[in-house]
Amino acid sequence: MESNVSRETNMKMNMRFDLVVVGGGHAGIEASVAANKMGIKTALITMDKNAIGRMSCNPAIGGLAKGHLVREIDALGGIMGSFADLSGIQFKMLNRSKGKAVWSPRAQIDKKVYEKNISAYVRSQKNIQIIESEAKKILIKNNSVSGLMLNNNKRINCSSVIITCGTFLNGLIHIGERQIKAGRMGEESSDGLTESLIELGFVSGRLKTGTPPRLIKNTINWSKLIEFYGDKKPRPFSFEAKRFNPPNIPCHFASTNAKTKQIINLNLKRSPMFSGQIKGVGPRYCPSIEDKIFKFSEKESHLLFLEPEWVGSDQIYTNGFSTSLPEDIQIRALRSVKGLENVEFFRPGYAIEYDFFLPSQLKSSLETKKVRGLFLAGQINGTSGYEEAAAQGLIAGINSTQFIKNGKPLVLSRNESYVGVLIDDLVTKDTFEPYRMFTSRAEYRLLIRHTNADVRLSKYGFQLGLINKKRYDSVLTKKAFFDSFTEKKSKENLSREKSNALLKTLGESALKQKSSLQNILKRPAVSLISLIEKKLFNIDLSSFSNNEKQDVLDECETLIKYKGYIERQNKLIERLKNNENFKIPPAFHFDECKSLSLEAREKLSFVKPETLGQASRISGVSPSDIAVLSVLISAK
Repeated sequence: MESNVSRETNMKMNMRFDLVVVGGGHAGIEASVAANKMGIKTALITMDKNAIGRMSCNPAIGGLAKGHLVREIDALGGIMGSFADLSGIQFKMLNRSKGKAVWSPRAQIDKKVYEKNISAYVRSQKNIQIIESEAKKILIKNNSVSGLMLNNNKRINCSSVIITCGTFLNGLIHIGERQIKAGRMGEESSDGLTESLIELGFVSGRLKTGTPPRLIKNTINWSKLIEFYGDKKPRPFSFEAKRFNPPNIPCHFASTNAKTKQIINLNLKRSPMFSGQIKGVGPRYCPSIEDKIFKFSEKESHLLFLEPEWVGSDQIYTNGFSTSLPEDIQIRALRSVKGLENVEFFRPGYAIEYDFFLPSQLKSSLETKKVRGLFLAGQINGTSGYEEAAAQGLIAGINSTQFIKNGKPLVLSRNESYVGVLIDDLVTKDTFEPYRMFTSRAEYRLLIRHTNADVRLSKYGFQLGLINKKRYDSVLTKKAFFDSFTEKKSKENLSREKSNALLKTLGESALKQKSSLQNILKRPAVSLISLIEKKLFNIDLSSFSNNEKQDVLDECETLIKYKGYIERQNKLIERLKNNENFKIPPAFHFDECKSLSLEAREKLSFVKPETLGQASRISGVSPSDIAVLSVLISAK
């Protein structure tokens, strides 16, 4: 049987598709798969059909807040989590020293397995046609998408386009004074699409990101490095995970030192970041090694993580050493590190500059405000990270499909998901540096825990046809279990004598009378698992799989331990709901409202917020401006 890819080579151009997705990275994959599940005929345009799903930077998925995004993607019916589970080589729950609301899963990934499996899945989908080509121009008719022009001047007709080009738009690699025109090492940049969007009136900018050197494994003295493993009882990303028994392959710590610092300091002038060669703004929260040494000059050392890129890999990823320094300086600096005295490179680190478009030009659906049916997702919106890209791709795929079907777009709020926080931040606040998700960006993070992502979001996945009824029924069963636990089970009284014995070992004061589970569990040192282990309390988890049980226990504990705080956040959300539901007419002329401050008029006219709540989060718009605006709109 002829495959999707082989069919592509014989296809007659000028074909008609419902949707065209440009880019085969994490955003493009989620967008295409979502549209496919929703029955939409989709063309996936990629410059290299063999690079679909490639992890171009670090061999990891998840992390602080990023793990929340992966679980939310899974809850909505996306695929990143399930393929991370299949290819993970080490799983770890981060932030365990803090409250459970900010715990976040992370996994080291076998990059080859991940790419192979997810690429095969995309190729197998009946409604996805893979076309190996380069997009050059967005075609518009009556202010709506009508098609896409490829580099061979062939036209594809369609109703909607999603652009997910990653770092490929006019991509330029920097290694010291050396410059290479590329989207990533060894792959051509995409030229023409930026210019097409600018012609349509979109405002672009320039960003920078980087990647560290890849080291040859057998040139490292591993005996001098510190070995670390993942969790002994790992948890999967996907709520559907059935069989989950990943390997626990170690990574290693190393540290830079005073000599490393000296080498880099003496050669900062050769870094394109400091010479002025790089014009784009780099990531604040994932800085290059030269940036770290310059900005944190008081520090004598910086931690490095040496991570295998796949099982049995001779190629080691040097997490924490992103750099654009010349190759000779990179290797001198790394050879100053204990354990790396004789290290050799597979590939040096490099910085890459690329075009992005100000995300305030988008609606909350990720559709552009200027052109109907045109959606942008991923790094083109100024974000960094696989997870941020995948989340945007999924939402863009859903909403482009809803656009084609004349359905209502899915817009997630800040109080119900990290995905909602991500998109609202982008379209409301704009970004002028690569945006990365953190738990601190989510003001309602106590409500949007990674453990309850399925309970929060699966209803949308089910309504849209992204998850089946069987899976959704299991989510409803879980929700009913939590409701019963908080309303009934948690109110059961525990033995005072046995409870006091446990409390004494935990350094907690003794009970003077019998007390309920919910009262005892509110004590900081007491955990639900400790009560179960001491046979003070029993909870029937037989209806849940082994993979689900720990999440369920964590969720039960959080619901009780933080009950007061959760209720407080829910009340705050209710108070703010009026502003979030207060729609601003699309044609409202902010510039004519002289009672608004000049800054507010300028900012509101540029962003064009969709609701009063969104307007209130725009920098430079004051509470008094919002009060005036509500009166003016109500009077219209």
